[in-house]
Amino acid sequence: MSERTGLAGEAEELDAADPLAAVRGEFVLDDVTYLDGNSLGALPAHVPGRVEDVVRRQWGELRIRSWDESGWWTAPERIGDRIAPLVGAAAGQVVVGDSTSVNVFKALVAAVRMAQTDGADGADAPADRGSGGGGSGGGSGAGAVRDEILVDATTFPTDGYIADSAARLTGCTLRPVLPAEVPSALADRGDRTAAVLLNHVDYRTGRLHDLPALTAAVHAAGAYAVWDLCHSAGALPVGLDEHGVDLAVGCTYKYLNGGPGSPAYLYVRRDLQHRFDSPLPGWNSHAEPFGMRPDYAPAAGAVRGRVGTPDILSLLALEAALDVWDGAGVSVAAVRAKSLALTDFFLRCVGAYVPGGRAESLTPAAHAERGSQVALRCDGAGDVMKRLIERGVVGDYRPPDVLRFGFTPLYVGFADVERAARVLAETLTG
Repeated sequence: MSERTGLAGEAEELDAADPLAAVRGEFVLDDVTYLDGNSLGALPAHVPGRVEDVVRRQWGELRIRSWDESGWWTAPERIGDRIAPLVGAAAGQVVVGDSTSVNVFKALVAAVRMAQTDGADGADAPADRGSGGGGSGGGSGAGAVRDEILVDATTFPTDGYIADSAARLTGCTLRPVLPAEVPSALADRGDRTAAVLLNHVDYRTGRLHDLPALTAAVHAAGAYAVWDLCHSAGALPVGLDEHGVDLAVGCTYKYLNGGPGSPAYLYVRRDLQHRFDSPLPGWNSHAEPFGMRPDYAPAAGAVRGRVGTPDILSLLALEAALDVWDGAGVSVAAVRAKSLALTDFFLRCVGAYVPGGRAESLTPAAHAERGSQVALRCDGAGDVMKRLIERGVVGDYRPPDVLRFGFTPLYVGFADVERAARVLAETLTG
């Protein structure tokens, strides 16, 4: 038996034993091997019917009545509560709306404002609270000026742009650092740090960063941790409450399959909500939104993260998409177990099929350091991806030389993985 035949047979056996295999039938798929769910998730099959009801009945017949009768007004918090368990949060701490970029801006500015007023309003600094994984060490320094923001130097560009704008708005200096260097950067100047913005998973390489340890280091320095969960939510455990994360944001169109441009979400830890001072106060987050008062008074709870009128069509499409998580056996733990099995198998197949030196993995082999994607470096990566797509294997390309393959365990199978590696090998050698 050839190695290729052996791996193909193994893929069939793994698919037959896969406890999540039946979930694949809940998505609109074809013969294409779709490994780009880390950019845009596949369409859950029941979503079009749900959206049709929203358009024809809720909008077309009920019209304005749907804000109350169809629950439109409370949708941002209701859907936030459905996302909450997927990121390890209790209810009442996640609100859905706006884009990831807008939510990064809200979270980062609010974090700096809290850091710069710690002690002045009787609030404890993170190091003093020791919440979650936060340390009890020093670094908070009585009277210290919190005038620096640390940002992941390898971050998705928009996060960097937003961090720079937030720094200028709040009178801070922006310091780009590699995630691995955050503890040493905080040891050096932690008493000046107001907030740290980090990505849970590196969008380019798929590297999973140590959220518990980095959050603890940020708290020990008396600063606030803001996490971008775009490439982790719905693919692996996050543990926001467990690890005492202060603020977090994420998109919903990747592993949560909410659809193109579906609204993002904002997490504000419960004990910080009364201090969350949004730089974008809007009528939707007012304590009395229909009072139309000239002065702003923030609402209680995570509702403070709202701004303006929510995008109802996209919001309710997302709500429908989240139904796939309600099936028996569908859990973040099960998804993570399959994700690691899929990426392990893909790396094995690439190693077996692709001639040495033609493709180099940038994604860590260690499970504790791996998200749900595999990034391969190869010559002519842009052209290689075009040829892969022409042959029905869809991933994506990041300049200058990176092929990205995302593995969404809810609908990707082991046969998909074997085929992708085989077609990649044929493309590179053809």
